[in-house]
Amino acid sequence: MDKFKQVQEVIASVEADVAKFYGGGNGAAGTRVRKAMQALKTLAQEIRAEVTQKKNNAK
Repeated sequence: MDKFKQVQEVIASVEADVAKFYGGGNGAAGTRVRKAMQALKTLAQEIRAEVTQKKNNAK
């Protein structure tokens, strides 16, 4: 559950940069968005592994 909260925090922290990049074409904001998306990818993979482990242990 902690990792899911981290996902929410990353999304909340990158919202302004997404608006700057897509709305204003700010290249630096785009770089920050890409970095945040990579962090989300990593967190999502960790969550997937935890869910699989918990599911398999329940059997």
